[in-house]
Formats: sequence, structure tokens, C-alpha cells
Amino acid sequence: MASIIKNRAIQNDDWTVVRAAEDGTLPEVAALPAGKVLVALALWQAEREALIASRNTAELGVWLAPDSEPADIAGDFDKLALIGVDFPVFRDGRGYSIGRLLRERYGYKGELRAIGDVLRDQVRLMYRCGFDAYAVREDKDIHDALKAFDDFTVQYQGAVDDPTPLFRRREAAVQKASA
Repeated sequence: MASIIKNRAIQNDDWTVVRAAEDGTLPEVAALPAGKVLVALALWQAEREALIASRNTAELGVWLAPDSEPADIAGDFDKLALIGVDFPVFRDGRGYSIGRLLRERYGYKGELRAIGDVLRDQVRLMYRCGFDAYAVREDKDIHDALKAFDDFTVQYQGAVDDPTPLFRRREAAVQKASA
């Protein structure tokens, strides 16, 4: 069984990512594997009611491509156990923005998983954008990727994990010390 990093720990991954065929055709709902499935947004949009009827919400997730609009699933958060964001290549950073939009603009509170070409160098930045689960590329060492959370101890900019920038945190510390 594959493993993922979730909540800063390595865990077994019991989800199957369902992708379109090479010719772009989407699978039939009846042909989906048993168990937990993470389906493409296009399949969700085309077969939403059939997917909901075919399994409980604990077994259903949707993944977004880099050009997907997070608003398209904002009304369906209660029907999904997780949302995945695909990083098809290392150099495509649009998924970071999708993560922040899901957390900050749309208020998504559930599991937000990075899938695709996920490497150690990205994990800490993904965390800052609101991701809490990472399907590290299979040919990479997941134990090494887990160490990425400890690479930096201080962040200058505000982000999802801590919206207060460093200069504001320093101001607050000075005010507290002088009070």
C-alpha cells in the first residue's frame, strides 16, 4: 500500500486517484474501484448525483487540476471527505494558489491533499498554503520529505498557517514585554 504524509506523519494511503483515460474520456461511475476514490473535477461535475448515490461521503473526494476554479466545488464541501490539488510538474505553482483560495476565501476545513509531482522541496511551502496531506512522488523518499517541515523555524511572510508577518509578531512581543 502506498504512503502519504498527513498531519506531519507518514500514514497508509487508502485512496485511489481516478484520472481520465489518455484520450480524455472519463470513467463510468459503475467502473470506479471499490473503496475511497479521489475523482477529477470534470467527473464530479458530470456525474455528481451518481457519485453521491454510489458511496458515502467518507469515501469520496475530488481533485482539481491547475486550471480548475475552486469556486466550482465550494458548495459541495459537505459531500467530500477530501480535496486534492494536482501538481502535474514541479514547476507548475498554480496549485499553491488553489490551496490558499480553498482555505482563505472559501473556508474549506477538510483534508487538502497535494497529488502529482510532489517533492520534498515543495512540502513546507504547500503547508504554508493550507495543505495538510502530501502524496509524495513514488520514486522519492517519503521519510526525507517529512523532514521538510523542520527546514525553517521562522517565516517572514504571513500565510495560511500563520497570517501574521514577522514584523507584526516582533511588534507584539515588544509591546508585551514593555507592558
